[in-house]
Amino acid sequence: MKYKLIVYVPESHADTVREAMGSAGAGKLGNYSYCSFSSRGEGRFLPLPGAEPHIGSLGIREVVEEERIEVTVDEEVLQVVITAMKSVHPYDEVAYDVYKLENF
Repeated sequence: MKYKLIVYVPESHADTVREAMGSAGAGKLGNYSYCSFSSRGEGRFLPLPGAEPHIGSLGIREVVEEERIEVTVDEEVLQVVITAMKSVHPYDEVAYDVYKLENF
């Protein structure tokens, strides 16, 4: 079973997160590895009490230039890849999605 893992990360840390996921086994597609797709956009958030924002301040709305990184992940390494991604991601709350792929 394969999954699609999508994570949002500030542009300044995109290469680090992509490398960590690839090293953990994400992005394998046939005879290729470290395969990913990225698109850029703006992330918006309001840090609430108890948050420890990497960017911005409590109680102030923030807009950050982010990358959306998409990779395919085999079921056997999914949790390892998520752990690796979180270990290098700068945010205290990491926004990511996992979808089961039906076409593999």
